[in-house]
Amino acid sequence: MEPKILVVDAAQDSWHLLSSILRTHHFQPIWAADGIQAISEARKQPPHAILLDLGLPGGDGFIVLERLKGNRLLLPIPVIVVTVRDPEVVEQKVLELGAVAFLKKPVKADELIATIRGALQKNE
Repeated sequence: MEPKILVVDAAQDSWHLLSSILRTHHFQPIWAADGIQAISEARKQPPHAILLDLGLPGGDGFIVLERLKGNRLLLPIPVIVVTVRDPEVVEQKVLELGAVAFLKKPVKADELIATIRGALQKNE
């Protein structure tokens, strides 16, 4: 069975790129365009990992990350932040909030897959 990866990103072009990379490496991508949909999808069909953009409509990714890590059922799911925001400004904050990794867009496919696999191994 292919591991499910929830991709939380409002930009369809990012979704298409990330989902293509994921499918190529035998992951099953699920998409959420905003924070509310992300929490709902994570509850409905818990993913093996979450790729979270910080620039989301209706509340930023920091709030989504806090909610994911504040829910005891969703807490164990590793969250990897994938964003265009400056790492010097946000990387430490997302790690403190519970993300397992931070990747800057545009992300390289091999770096993304290695990060996901590392997060999944730690979570086993």
